[in-house]
Amino acid sequence: MRTLSRPAAFWSVAVLLVLVLAASNVPSPLYRVYAEEFGFSSGVITVVFAVYAFALLGALLVVGGLSDHVGRRPVLAVALVLEAAAMGLFLVADGVGWLLAARVVQGLATGAMTGAFGAALLDLQRPEKPLGPLVNSASPGFGLSAGAVGAGIAVQFVPSPTEWVFGVLTVVFLVAAAAVWLGLPESSPRRPGAWASLRPSMHVPRANRRAFVVVLPCLAATWALGGLYASLGPSLVAGVYGVENHVVGSLLILALNGTGLVGSLLTQRLEPTRGMITGALVFAVGVAGTVAALLVGSLAFFFVAAVVSGFGFGSAFLGAMATVTRGVDPGQRAGLLSAVFTVSYLAFSIPAIAAGVASTHIGLTTTAEVYGVAVIVLALSAVVGLLVHQRGAPARALVTAD
Repeated sequence: MRTLSRPAAFWSVAVLLVLVLAASNVPSPLYRVYAEEFGFSSGVITVVFAVYAFALLGALLVVGGLSDHVGRRPVLAVALVLEAAAMGLFLVADGVGWLLAARVVQGLATGAMTGAFGAALLDLQRPEKPLGPLVNSASPGFGLSAGAVGAGIAVQFVPSPTEWVFGVLTVVFLVAAAAVWLGLPESSPRRPGAWASLRPSMHVPRANRRAFVVVLPCLAATWALGGLYASLGPSLVAGVYGVENHVVGSLLILALNGTGLVGSLLTQRLEPTRGMITGALVFAVGVAGTVAALLVGSLAFFFVAAVVSGFGFGSAFLGAMATVTRGVDPGQRAGLLSAVFTVSYLAFSIPAIAAGVASTHIGLTTTAEVYGVAVIVLALSAVVGLLVHQRGAPARALVTAD
């Protein structure tokens, strides 16, 4: 089998990244189905949701930078086989234990691929038109939306939706693994230090550390809201507004993540720091609207606010990604991106677990309102931090010149 050309390889990697992210969000609309079938609460839902994120984080910390040493292709091919195994576990699941096992395996697979996919996009992009940061930032919104909406439609209209969804995905990922191994050109040369890279760590190159610290609050704010919607979004629609339709619940995830893609595309030409500031401010306004919608009990307003939040999410995350990866050495790309996504998934999972626990004591509505206020504070602190960083940059440059 002939290997793909560089442009074809770039877009093939982009499609596979979206597919993996879509699969990661397929269970979200199904949590309510599993809860009814197996008889567990919203607190258990967030545990099933969270074990995925923790497994992903473990993989990121251990093998996140491995592809910088052994190449992108072997890491991606093995991880895609592991992803197929996770889909098979979902297919045969008949209790909470099986769901937990499936999410752990899926988290390990996704974590192993995250840094390698992101680095491959940076490797394969055209220098005169660098689309790697855009695809890296837009893929979560598009993939998570596609997975949630596709699963929601399947639940609402397809008999035995779990068998159809996970059966098809098992086959798709096995085919993808074979295609990557046989047809994807290797974009990263082998480098020594593979075994040493397996020590759990977050590697941020010295030249990128200041930017990494500056974008942390932005990453935390945006991904924390994404975690709330992915774990409890459909439950909010059903529990707060009394809408039981599974498609409507999945459309809420689309309203946030889908417009994240739009935000990335429409602000891609902005200078990275300006895009991050603009996005963070729009995001804060959208989350404030979400809190207001919960207070007044308006589902339509809730969806509008999710759209605004999603647009800000996309712009802010693209700006943060472009800011932190600017000038990174090619041999350190996977390690840096793994560190970025480690922080992102910590924000995605830990606050959502806390929200699930809190909702059993103070209710979904109050939990979501408090959560929203905390996210707004984080987003605004990101804006302040970036402005301070920009103001101090000329002074640092003068000191360096002297």
